[in-house]
Amino acid sequence: MDTRRLIAVIVLVPVLVSLALWAFAWPAARTAPRDLPLGVAGPPAAVAQLEQRLAGRGDAFEIHRYADESAAREAVEDRAVYGALVADDQGPKLLTASAAGPAVAQLLRQAVTEQTSASGTAVRVVDVVPAPAADPRGAALGASVLPLALAGIATGAVTTLLGLRGVRAVVALVAAAGLTGLVAAAIAHSWLGAVAGDWWAAAGVFGLSALAVGAGVAGSAALLGRPGLVLGGAVMMLLGNPFSAASSAPELLPRPAGAIGQWLPPGAGTSLLRSVSFFDGAAATGPALTLTWWAVLGLAAVCVGGALRRRTPDADPAPAPAPAATPVS
Repeated sequence: MDTRRLIAVIVLVPVLVSLALWAFAWPAARTAPRDLPLGVAGPPAAVAQLEQRLAGRGDAFEIHRYADESAAREAVEDRAVYGALVADDQGPKLLTASAAGPAVAQLLRQAVTEQTSASGTAVRVVDVVPAPAADPRGAALGASVLPLALAGIATGAVTTLLGLRGVRAVVALVAAAGLTGLVAAAIAHSWLGAVAGDWWAAAGVFGLSALAVGAGVAGSAALLGRPGLVLGGAVMMLLGNPFSAASSAPELLPRPAGAIGQWLPPGAGTSLLRSVSFFDGAAATGPALTLTWWAVLGLAAVCVGGALRRRTPDADPAPAPAPAATPVS
């Protein structure tokens, strides 16, 4: 038995390290635009010229045409595109939104400069929705994903290991997530200034994100037991966190990592937080529904799993002990 355990440890540790390196290093090493939504606006002839230059980058950009600068600016503010290149009499102008991701705004500036440098005209850059002055590079916002994921995983694990079931487990998960949201908002909003907008809305997003993770982990554990606890935690940590695109954008991650990340709570929570904090709720419906479904289905699984466990002993009642033999006098 000891030999088997030794072999298991020797094999398991490198496997876990390999998975972690793949999950965290692969997206970072392959960061590049892939069908990144970018708007173009201006006279048809000038727009056609801009599109021709951008086409030289292959499938890096997904081009959206707009009638004028006003329409392009509105599209940026609605999160329909990450930026827009406008052609007018004074030369090309790039509209960006660093609040949607400073890394994306920087990438757009570099890409547009490269593609228009041949004309010898400098590109004017206008940050339509700037990142907060206290966190211009989005470092604090990106760093908040891992602690929230850990908080959710810990809540789900502790709830499971303490044997809480049914309504008591649901109350514990919801209450812990609510407190997590308040603490996270106090730190990220009030103290660090990494997020803006309504304070209670930010706290709600933080809390819903933590609840989605915690309910997902506790729900899988309620249905599958200890293996479900490990599986739920691994999915949130090894896929949800590195695929969240918190420091970049889903379209900058290799396929299908970006799409997978937006279907998991860390990625959906990051997108929802950006929408609520900087864009007046624009494009918030999708990530909000993703978090809600994770929370609802996870809590439902907790209740179902608790009910099944309560019924298991009743299904196979232990046999009654045989009556003691009466001694014959």
